Amino acid sequence: MYRLLFDLVFRRMDPERAHDVAFRLIRLVARIPLLRDVVRQAFRSADTGAVHVWGRRFPSRFGVAAGFDKNAVGVAGLTMLGFGFVEVGTVTAQPQPGNELPRLWRELDQRALRNRMGFNNEGSVAVAQRLRRLRATPAGRRLVVGVNIGKTKVTPAEFAATDYAASAGRLAPYADYLVVNVSSPNTPGLRDLQSVEALRPILEATRVAADEATAAAGRAPVPLLVKIAPDLSDADVDAVAELAAELGLDGIVAVNTTIDHDLGPGGLSGPPLLARGLDVVARLRSRLGPDAVIIGVGGISTPADAREYIAVGATLVQGYTGLIYEGPAYASRIARALATDESLRGRVRGEAVT
Repeated sequence: MYRLLFDLVFRRMDPERAHDVAFRLIRLVARIPLLRDVVRQAFRSADTGAVHVWGRRFPSRFGVAAGFDKNAVGVAGLTMLGFGFVEVGTVTAQPQPGNELPRLWRELDQRALRNRMGFNNEGSVAVAQRLRRLRATPAGRRLVVGVNIGKTKVTPAEFAATDYAASAGRLAPYADYLVVNVSSPNTPGLRDLQSVEALRPILEATRVAADEATAAAGRAPVPLLVKIAPDLSDADVDAVAELAAELGLDGIVAVNTTIDHDLGPGGLSGPPLLARGLDVVARLRSRLGPDAVIIGVGGISTPADAREYIAVGATLVQGYTGLIYEGPAYASRIARALATDESLRGRVRGEAVT
């Protein structure tokens, strides 16, 4: 049914407009109690799929990656569809419109997306206020929300640490985990911050700001992760892993979009990322050991793809592009498959299985 809707309606629309229309519909349904309950029940994953990571219960190990909900406006709607957790953002210290249009393209023959969005978002102050309202309710506090933060485009690279720290201080009290994004290809110079020399002060400043903010709010420190690009060399992946271990980071997200293509501007997501994403996760697991938390993302379209990520070392997995092509049953299909896969129970690294 969704394939027909996609072919007849969505693929004829501008991709960014199609995303906005679909996301508005998800949010609308989530605000109608009876309809919301029917949809939630239809897409509910098995109870056996819950896991504990960082002492927090995740209803499922499959979540939605950053980029879909940039401003934390649809967390309830996305969890209604069966995602176990939502990573919002990327959020920057200051609001920014992102790059000029067009900036999102479908690559239909690969069931992929290519984007040069440029961190369009309302800024960390507005997103923090929205998350504060969400967390003010019991239902909102039950939702697992990660927050992905990036550098404001107009901030010079030499002030990147201060920029990230500002966002972390505002958002940490409302996040279940924070992700430092230095791997998007759509902000000039951002990927240069993945070098160990540039990354170290950013992570240190972000950690201090987050810890101060959570302490002031009477909360335990929020887990801090870094998200890396698939285009890093193996040696650079190893260097980031060593830095993460040295600084006591709480995990790594692998991977972001790739610029290793000749399709035009922007980063490519979806199935073309799968092989490299698996390689990077496996490499990180071998360097970081069995207890590190690794979130695998990139090219997950089917339950088999998610299982592959977990088999090579991912603790949690995320998708985004698959939702566009597979439709609203995408998350629950994968979450249910992982929950009923007995071979996964009790052996996934970096977490305790309930």
